[in-house]
Amino acid sequence: MEFLCCFLGFLLLAARLPLHAAKRFHDVLSNDRPSGYMREHNQLNGWSSDENDWNEKLYPVWKRGDSRWKNSWKGGRVQAVLTSDSPALVGSTLTFAVNLVFPRCQKEDASGNIVYEKNCRNDTDPSPDQYVYSWTAWTEDGAWGNGTSHGHHDVFPDGRPFPHPRKWNFVYVFHTLGQYFQKLGRCSVTVSINTANVSVGPQIMEVTVYRRHRWAYVPIAKVKDVYVVTDQIPIFVTMSQKNNRNSSDETFLRDLPIMFSVLIHDPSHFLNESSISYKWNFGDNTGLFVSTSDTLNHTYVLNGTFSLNLTVQAAVPGPCPAPSPRPPLTTPSLYSPVPAGNNPLEPREIPDEHCQIKRYGYFTATITIVEGILEVNIIQVTGVPMPKPQPENSLVDFVVTCQGSIPTEVCTMISDPACQITQNTVCNPVDVALGDMCLLTVRRAFRGSGTYCLNLTLGDDASLALTSILVSIPGRDPAFFLRMANGTLVSVGCLTAVFVTVIALLVYKKHKEYKPVKNSTGISVKGKGLNVFLTRAKTMFFPGNQEKNPLLKNQPGIL
Repeated sequence: MEFLCCFLGFLLLAARLPLHAAKRFHDVLSNDRPSGYMREHNQLNGWSSDENDWNEKLYPVWKRGDSRWKNSWKGGRVQAVLTSDSPALVGSTLTFAVNLVFPRCQKEDASGNIVYEKNCRNDTDPSPDQYVYSWTAWTEDGAWGNGTSHGHHDVFPDGRPFPHPRKWNFVYVFHTLGQYFQKLGRCSVTVSINTANVSVGPQIMEVTVYRRHRWAYVPIAKVKDVYVVTDQIPIFVTMSQKNNRNSSDETFLRDLPIMFSVLIHDPSHFLNESSISYKWNFGDNTGLFVSTSDTLNHTYVLNGTFSLNLTVQAAVPGPCPAPSPRPPLTTPSLYSPVPAGNNPLEPREIPDEHCQIKRYGYFTATITIVEGILEVNIIQVTGVPMPKPQPENSLVDFVVTCQGSIPTEVCTMISDPACQITQNTVCNPVDVALGDMCLLTVRRAFRGSGTYCLNLTLGDDASLALTSILVSIPGRDPAFFLRMANGTLVSVGCLTAVFVTVIALLVYKKHKEYKPVKNSTGISVKGKGLNVFLTRAKTMFFPGNQEKNPLLKNQPGIL
């Protein structure tokens, strides 16, 4: 009798061993996360509970620091990189991507095999074999090598069979919110989830990657990352302004429009069918601006610090509210029927199946408004008479005016006519003795005859104003320079004054780095460039008293 009891106890113990030995998904993937975690979240479509059993015989589990990791891949360790398009608005689709980074000189070929790159040398001796791992020996029906069937090995960790025909060679196991998702893939895979049932806040996605090894699988990489689900619309705002030296410091110039551009982070296009409105408060007592456009210009007319506030509103698909039943009407008699029109749930109270809720996004910023250089113009171009024998360089003076603050630096960049190849860049400080009037002469040297592109910038601590011009330097004709007694470049003639604006505008619109300031292309004084040319031409051919010429007032110094 004692022997029988011992034997029955041994059988009971043996029957219980598999229950204790079997691992579950949360034991393998959850990093000691408590069991029952999924009960805090709703079911993700197509995902399974991590309470399911894990087949440790086919998919061994190695802890961090296990020495077997060193031999999990030929030639080194494989790194898994996990990214997502988080943050995601609740209800939208969130996509995760995993990319495998192989050791140096290894890559995946078009067939999915892992091969050594040609003409690539690493720290180890080159392998005579072309393949790191060749999967082509595994046939379409799951047989290996000699064709013997081993289809029962073509299963995921939870025992589910692989899709047929089998094409890929890595097994990816995604795990989050107490649930898992299994997928076959090559060196890169993506998985998407709908966040309608995901709790708002930060969550963790973990991924384990296995490769095939004979009749089992070997773990080669583990990775995890944080993603965020939010009930507020994720928005980003960029602020840009012409002549602003550094928009990133949120310091802008007075009396120039600032362009505000709103980018809604919506990679799954969840808001494509939504009606979106933008409500702006610029903090300068100009009121509330409501727009349906994602861009808006605003000009501050006072210096100071201002608080900017933006609210974005969108109507998105959402759960329909439960109908509110009306209390039953009191009846005067037990035998009096309730009128047909007094049903506790009126048809008009049944909600539309296409219900929507409003979501909001918010942006705030503190910006500083200062005075800066608003505009720069080249109002006169004159050649400088050179002594004989004529030097190799030609000197040209540019008379420059500006509006706004007084610049502290002037820079010029001389390049080819297409404004692509820079030939010379010169910067000079500006004398503070200019006072309140911005009028200066910039002298620059040009090597040889031809057409040049000149970009001129005036700058201070907060602003940088640009203008552009095409300059034509004539050849070394002595008779020509004799006619240049007054130093005016009339060789370009009145025709240049007419078309230089058009040419410069067309050329510089193609090259951002040489983008001209509006209304400052060519030689102009707010549309009076032709008058300047005619005045200087008249001076050369009809010399006389020029005291009334406004350009002679406050003769500027030369830089």
